[in-house]
Amino acid sequence: MKRTNVVLDEDRLEEARRLLGAKTYSDTINEALSEAIRSAKIRSLPDLLRKVRWEGDLSEMRDDHPHKHQGTSHAERKRARG
Repeated sequence: MKRTNVVLDEDRLEEARRLLGAKTYSDTINEALSEAIRSAKIRSLPDLLRKVRWEGDLSEMRDDHPHKHQGTSHAERKRARG
């Protein structure tokens, strides 16, 4: 843990404590930092996903692919899935 002194807006700090359900101001700040990190990671997901190239065959993976279920009817496949 790092100990530091900071100047904070008291009204914002109290509102954040109440909204986050934190018992202490330290818990409030740590929760707010975790939330800020989580939010930043979520915002960066589109950039990450643009870097991934999928090379599968969707029709080959589908449940209703004809070659995957040779010899079984649609009704039999549906019953098997429940």
